[in-house]
Amino acid sequence: MSKVDYKKELEHLYTVSAKQPVFVDVPALSYLSVDGSGDPNTSSVYQEAVQALFSLSYTIKFGIKKSSAGMDYSVMPLEGLWWVDDMRQFSVTRKDEWQWTLMIMQPKMVTKAIVEACRSELARKKDLPALSKVKFAAFNEGKAAQILHIGPFSEEGPTIAKLHAFIEAQGFKLAGKHHEIYLSDIRRAAPAKWKTIIRQPVE
Repeated sequence: MSKVDYKKELEHLYTVSAKQPVFVDVPALSYLSVDGSGDPNTSSVYQEAVQALFSLSYTIKFGIKKSSAGMDYSVMPLEGLWWVDDMRQFSVTRKDEWQWTLMIMQPKMVTKAIVEACRSELARKKDLPALSKVKFAAFNEGKAAQILHIGPFSEEGPTIAKLHAFIEAQGFKLAGKHHEIYLSDIRRAAPAKWKTIIRQPVE
């Protein structure tokens, strides 16, 4: 049985240089997602959301692998949308004010019926406080610019500034929510080697 790697299938969205930002057109893709707020470093709600998203994503993956479809694929990385009500007040020093949506992209063959069946199966096996909060829907981001950040999240500032300057230099404006794609397993990799795609929708 061959294994599909959607990061390679969607290489233009999930592979980017740390040297130069690029524009991408992001099509409508389906995601599992959980909404929340507060400092991700201290919030139990954030950790519960991450656990529910990965647990359900893997339950779906193994369910599809065992089904008549007989297909195997790699679970996609965690992604996050970040914002505050007034983005002019967005500050890395006031993370308790942040609002967020955590997401994991799902393959095209995943349907609402599959998600709900897998959610019920998972609920019987594990007590996951955020499982009932997981939503399944399409997200159409459209035109965006992105760049790779290498290093800890606390040092993203210059990378974000470089991305925003690129957008403005090309005659576009920031639109939509700050988007991050977490390519590294931060439990295993050293912070200096963490790889995060920083994406910003534009208009």
